[in-house]
Order: sequence, then structure tokens, then C-alpha cells
Amino acid sequence: MKEERLPAAYTTMMREMLGQEADAFLESYTAPRTQGLRFNTLKSSTDTGRTAVRNTISLFGLKSVPWCSEGYYYEEPSRPGRHPFHAAGLYYIQEPSAMSAAGLLSPQPGETVLDLAAAPGGKTTHIAALMQGQGLLISNEIHRERAKILAENVERLGIPHALVTSATPGELAMRFPGTFDKIMLDAPCSGEGMFRKDPDAIDEWSPEHVAMCSSRQWDILQDAYIMLKPGGSLAYSTCTFNRKENEEIIARLTDSYPDMELITHKRLWPHLEKGEGHFVALLRKQMSEETGQGRNKRGTSGGRGKNDSKTNSSVRDAFQQFQSWAATELPGFSCQGVPLLFGDSLYLLPAAFNDRMHTGLLDGLRIPRAGLHLAHLKKNRIEPAHALAMALQSEQAFRRYDLAQDGPEVRAWFRGESLPAPSELHGWTLVTVEGLPVGWGKASSGQLKNHLPKGLRIM
Repeated sequence: MKEERLPAAYTTMMREMLGQEADAFLESYTAPRTQGLRFNTLKSSTDTGRTAVRNTISLFGLKSVPWCSEGYYYEEPSRPGRHPFHAAGLYYIQEPSAMSAAGLLSPQPGETVLDLAAAPGGKTTHIAALMQGQGLLISNEIHRERAKILAENVERLGIPHALVTSATPGELAMRFPGTFDKIMLDAPCSGEGMFRKDPDAIDEWSPEHVAMCSSRQWDILQDAYIMLKPGGSLAYSTCTFNRKENEEIIARLTDSYPDMELITHKRLWPHLEKGEGHFVALLRKQMSEETGQGRNKRGTSGGRGKNDSKTNSSVRDAFQQFQSWAATELPGFSCQGVPLLFGDSLYLLPAAFNDRMHTGLLDGLRIPRAGLHLAHLKKNRIEPAHALAMALQSEQAFRRYDLAQDGPEVRAWFRGESLPAPSELHGWTLVTVEGLPVGWGKASSGQLKNHLPKGLRIM
């Protein structure tokens, strides 16, 4: 991409900002875009997963990303997104610079965490892995179609403790004031770091667009402030370079809310590092007499609410039916959590969804994924959900059928075809690729009927 292709106001701004470094920065736009993937430690930390990681590194010639231990570069014409290990959730395709944000936030197992603008799911899936599948992660995306994509990625990576919502930040702030230990805000921005990847972003850029993004970021940040616990941490990130959407918005936050302390911030520049570029700042909400009581300038109390509508006899009966099935079929699976029933679909909220985070807070919210989808209840029989398969380790299932990563059977499986099976195999069977779950089959009379959802089949 030649410098002339960039908006003149943009190049002027960056020359004023970078001085002598500007030529190297602008020259970086002529280089190919950077490709990367990040291994999902929810799956890669087992013996089976570690073997798959070694195979993937060798197969695609991966090179380590310096700022993310799970991150790797790959080069064209590699296509790791087409490999069965991608469908198995072993890794997430993610721009390497963007891998810096979740590590700086450093979410811990057992915490209550919010990803406020989460689609398509790069930072959410990284956060979930750092939480080791423990605690509660609420991943929000205001746009419905993007929220569906987010939910699909949460499912593919086998995340058991995430709730996907589709709400405005203001809606969430009214429900969850002073609630979260950690908040990730990957703010909607002018996308200057997307110019190599998406030339349309160049056409959308203007000083007015930058000002509009900054105004929107400020509105979202105020809602994030409300939802952050005293003592909690907020990571604010963008894939843009101008100060108005980065340092200036952070200064406005700390000036407006004196209890917000800037801990650190960092930039990754495309002319200095191998990546498209990123900005991330880490802030902490200090304890004080006012905030120590969980009060905020806006919002309502997060106290106890109603649970009765969600724990009625039909929910209990459905959950008991599933537990009875799982005791035989999934002897290694733990059913700890809060069950929810939507029609014939049984979900399990994380056990961390307790009195403080009662299910009444979910009433009226659009929820593309209400925790872990366990099963469909079909006329008093259990049909295990695809999401459940993806959240399992292979040894947790009573019956397993393993496919080679490069054999004809795996291609037939992803086309939705039934497979021949040993005659002695009967019932629900976890289908795996080199030990990594990819879905359910139901074995009978020497056939393994394919239950891969139609939307996931590769025709």
C-alpha cells in the first residue's frame, strides 16, 4: 500500500505524532499483513493437547509471538483455519498484536470478569483460558449477528464458564453495578491498525470519524466504571494509533473519576514489532469510603433478586434427568452449576453465578448463550448438545471414536456423513480427532450417525 492511498489528514497526524519515526511507520503499510494463532490452553494443556500443539507447530512452521506464550505467527499460504484442529478448538486465529491485551489484564481462575465489546471472541477466548475455565465470564456484544459469531467461538473453544449477552453497556450497568473483578473493553475505534487487513477501513477514516469514536468510547467507559468493583482492574484497548482514542480518553477517565488509577499502558507499533499494532492501558479502581460500599455515580444495587422462576420443578426434573444420563455416559464430568431451561434446551450457568449474581438479573436480556448448553430434552430422552462435546476432555466420555487428522473419515465427518463403526459400539459416542472432541455420533448396527450441527458442516 502506497502512502498516497492513506488519507492526507492521517499521514499528517502520524508525522506530527511520530516525528523521525513516521517514515518507518508509514512504510510498514507496504508490508504484508501479519497472521497469527493462539493455542487454547483449555485444550492444549492436556497430554493429548500438547501432542496436537507440537504437530501444529511443525505442520505450519509456527514462530513464537514474544508477548504471548500461547501465540504464534504463521505465514501465507498456510491455512490453519481449515485444519480439523481448528474445528476442535485447539487454537484461535488472532492478530498477534491483539494478544497483548488479555495478558495485561491477567484474569484469574475464580474471578468474575466482563468482556464488554467481545465479538468476534479473540480476547474473550484468551480471558477464558487464563481463567482456566473457573469463575464467571460474561461476554457481551451489542450487535446481534456478531453476538452469534461470538457464541459460536465460545462454543468451539469449549469454554464452560461463559455467558454470552447482547446488550448495550448501559443495560448491563443498570444490572451489574460494582460487580466485576476484571473488565476488558476492546473499544470500537477508527481502526487505523486495520488498514493493511481491511482497505475499506481507509475509506471510512476521517478526523470526524475519530472524534465520533472517541465520544462513543467515553460513553462506554463510564458504564464500565460503574460495573467495576472497588479494587478491580480495567483493560482498555484499541487497534488504532491516534492519541485522541487512546491516551486522551484514558486521561479523561482518570480526571473524571479520581479513584481510577492508571497502572500502565503500552503500544505495539507495526514498524517496531511484527504485528498490525495495538494500544492497551491497565487501570485500577481504588478502594475508598464511598466505593468500598459498592456505590457508584450511576446504576442500581446488585443485591438479591428472584430465583424462583428459574429453579422450578421442571428445571429440577430436567437437570436430574441429565445428571442420571451423565452418571453413565460421562463418568468424568462434573455437573456443578445453576441449571436453566429454555424450551427443551438445558443450560448450566457456572457455580459462580450465586446469590450476588442471581438469575433474575438475566430477565429481559438477549442471551445467545446462557452458560454451557448441556442437552436437548426430547420426549423424556437426552440428546447431548454439541457445546457439551466441545467442553469435554475425551477421557470424560464412556464411548469414544477417534479419527486421524488427515484421513478420509475426518473429511467425511465434517461433511456430515455417517461413519462405519464397530458392531459392538452402541449409543452416544464422543467423536474426536487425535483425541480432541469435535462432536457427537450415535452408534447403532455398525453405523455412527453424525450429529454435527448442520451449520458446522463443510460441504
